[in-house]
Amino acid sequence: MTTKSGIALLYNEETNNTYDVCLKLTKEVLTIQKLDVVCTSGSESQVNHRTVVLRRQATGGLGLSIKGGAEHNVPVVISKIFKDQVADQTGKLFVGDAVLQVHLLRTAGDEVTITVRYLREVPSFLKLPLGSPGPDHSRVSSPLFDSGVHLNGNGNNTAPSPPSPSANEPKYEKRWLDAVSLPLLMARVSRYKAGKDKLRFNCFEVFALDGASTNILQFCTAAESTDWLQAISTNINDLTQENVSPFLNIRGLVGSSCECIVHMGWACECPEGSAPGRSSTFKFLALRGPYFYIFKSPPISAADWGQAETTYNLYEVLFKVHKLWMAEDCWLQARLYLGLEHSPEQDTESLCFSILVGHGQSHTFRVELATDLAIWEKSFQRAVFLEVQRVQSKSYMCSSQGNVLCFTIDFASGFTCSESTSKTILWRYKFSQLKGSSDDGKTRVKLLFKNPESKQIEMKELEFANLTAVLHCIHSFIAAKVASMDPLFMCSQSFLGNYTNS
Repeated sequence: MTTKSGIALLYNEETNNTYDVCLKLTKEVLTIQKLDVVCTSGSESQVNHRTVVLRRQATGGLGLSIKGGAEHNVPVVISKIFKDQVADQTGKLFVGDAVLQVHLLRTAGDEVTITVRYLREVPSFLKLPLGSPGPDHSRVSSPLFDSGVHLNGNGNNTAPSPPSPSANEPKYEKRWLDAVSLPLLMARVSRYKAGKDKLRFNCFEVFALDGASTNILQFCTAAESTDWLQAISTNINDLTQENVSPFLNIRGLVGSSCECIVHMGWACECPEGSAPGRSSTFKFLALRGPYFYIFKSPPISAADWGQAETTYNLYEVLFKVHKLWMAEDCWLQARLYLGLEHSPEQDTESLCFSILVGHGQSHTFRVELATDLAIWEKSFQRAVFLEVQRVQSKSYMCSSQGNVLCFTIDFASGFTCSESTSKTILWRYKFSQLKGSSDDGKTRVKLLFKNPESKQIEMKELEFANLTAVLHCIHSFIAAKVASMDPLFMCSQSFLGNYTNS
């Protein structure tokens, strides 16, 4: 679990503004805090509003600057308070306060009463001194100018005498206050704009299970954004691992090897081709027991497992990582994932994997981090291995030269072909004797086996109703056989990795 805190910018799409927030990440919750002014002592007559009397000194002004105004379609906000000047000495005014009312009580404005309220979502650049760079760190001054009340001006920098405070006078200070708390259990993150494939390198959103969102969190650099994204994703995955059994409420199934959950989590399904009107959508994926599940939302109860959009037999699908992840230049990969370099292919090709299923169909999914992709790849290998170990063999009906046959793939013995009615075995080969294959992409396949005695290659031509599923099954059994001979892989199966209840 990762705990973390720091400052970010929050972008509000409704107001098109960004403002400072403090992020606090714990094991179970991401909290967004916003700055506010609170009364720490004394009596406060009007909640959130403060009325402050400023007495102009003979040697200087009021000691504050403001920005904004109706002509700029933004509120009038205090943008700077000068140290030891009149506004500073009141202890009641802060950068970011919106000026609600102004009353000049004496001739020439010697005494001014202003009513203010702190804006928790004031645009960040309004709270900076005039001429300071905005949140994008450019050196261009804000287009808003001082609205005419540049009320500093104590030319000789001599501080006037502070007013005598009253014992019951309220005192104020700025504090970070909790504004949004998002539970991370079954939450998801996204660096992509909603409904689009455009990658945002220094921004992302977090969505809770109930649909609540952080809005868009922005960071100074792509590396900082990735660091936060990695920390939040780690906590989401760890929470899923810890809570998988009680959360899913699978009574009677926990401990059953055929129902173990190897891995589950969110991924974004990318539409095939470039059909107009089709956009990427988030799906919840699960590797449980003999099946690969695709859901619209996480299964909360045992009954929800029957509501999956699609379910596939694990040993009849093929997991394929897309090309960018397999690039030879590992340093280029690292720079791309950190956002330090951009690839024109990255928006649609990076961090994607496909699930190839029967009859030439497939699903393509995109994840947010390279670590997510690695977890899915390893989890598929683990889930397929466990399922092959469980079923031990799989048979398919086929035909050859007009005869109906039964083709069996057996984990222990290899390939067997027999007559469908008499069960008479026609031929049998070990996995190691398969030397190659070719198919027509439709129904027919030629399997090339090496005869151990004659050392000659023998071809067996078979026809299947769903050739793709058969070829994927052969691949799954051979991969599981190879993995069973790998001591390191077998050692890892003692623990079964993430999300496995055994």
